[in-house]
Amino acid sequence: MAPIFEVDPYWPRPLPNHWVTGSTIGLSIDASDNVWTIHRPETVEANLKAADLTVADAVDNEVGAYAPGPVNRTAPIGACCKVAPPVLVYDAAGNLLKSWGGKGQGYDWPDSNHGITVDHNGNVWLAGNGEKDTQILKFTGEGKFLLQLGRHGVHNGSNDLENFWKPTRIFADATANEVYVSDGYGNRRIMVLDAESGKYKRHWGAYGARPDDAKLPPYNPSSPPAKQFSTVHCVIVANDGLVYVCDRVNDRIQVFKKDGTFVKEAAIDPKTYRSGSVWDMAFSRDPQQTYIYAANGVDEKVNILLRATLEVLTSFGDGGRQPGQFFGVHNLATDSKGNLYTAETYTGARVQRFIYKGLGPVTKSGQGAPWPAAK
Repeated sequence: MAPIFEVDPYWPRPLPNHWVTGSTIGLSIDASDNVWTIHRPETVEANLKAADLTVADAVDNEVGAYAPGPVNRTAPIGACCKVAPPVLVYDAAGNLLKSWGGKGQGYDWPDSNHGITVDHNGNVWLAGNGEKDTQILKFTGEGKFLLQLGRHGVHNGSNDLENFWKPTRIFADATANEVYVSDGYGNRRIMVLDAESGKYKRHWGAYGARPDDAKLPPYNPSSPPAKQFSTVHCVIVANDGLVYVCDRVNDRIQVFKKDGTFVKEAAIDPKTYRSGSVWDMAFSRDPQQTYIYAANGVDEKVNILLRATLEVLTSFGDGGRQPGQFFGVHNLATDSKGNLYTAETYTGARVQRFIYKGLGPVTKSGQGAPWPAAK
């Protein structure tokens, strides 16, 4: 048996103000089932942001070819479209509730947004994976700046207790009032902090050992498992206290106790090269958190795992632009009803909702795009 989903092709509703989004690189669900996303405004193509570009932004000889004579160089080159603010919040019906984000006083906004988390107190944590993104940020739900941890552009490796390096995602553990940081593209560790003050508490690398920044050979599924993480892309903590880590480029999930003690690991789609097979994870919403949903952004699918064994039971999705298909499925989150949300990076640049339809027998390993049965 495994969870069954159907894509909701009508969610979310169109954005206001002719707004469009770039690579959608973070996703979180708050206590009210509102859906939070963060995207990269700088990735919106010029052809999709005419209202944000002026005639002066265009190539002079192109302007002259179409507009002989005097030209208002401050006029927009067209009416559609404008780039949306980086943080967008939707209600369960898909309506946009609020938006905010970007550079401001007192903090260093990431050069390359990567990850958004709403914690148990309603505060919002952000990370970034640009070369100089060595910080994480904490805001109120309305976008008021609260805390920056790490100095932008400063890092001293995977055992630096003050700075990060290209962190990917943050997970809030309400029971201990802690946050876990998967750190990330540059460093090779999990770091745990106090959720209120941001004070360092502990960190560890693959197999619970002290992380090592020595250069790793290219991933090879025929080689012995790597002793270090390679792109620590997510961390999630179960109700029973087990910590699950996406070791993305190593095509594996590693499991730990909260103190960093290694428990077990499992290879997921181990013949996946380049960007790896485990991009993000989310638990099912039953009390036992029986299942794990794991995004594979190379094969453009969501694997459904039995959490007890880390066995892949089935998967859904396919590469493409239609509802239920993916281009760069990057993040996952579930709401209180068990519905699953996905965010797509690259030019996928969107968020989708998959309606939870209960449990059903596993009839095939890959289900393809889960289009509504009635259609």
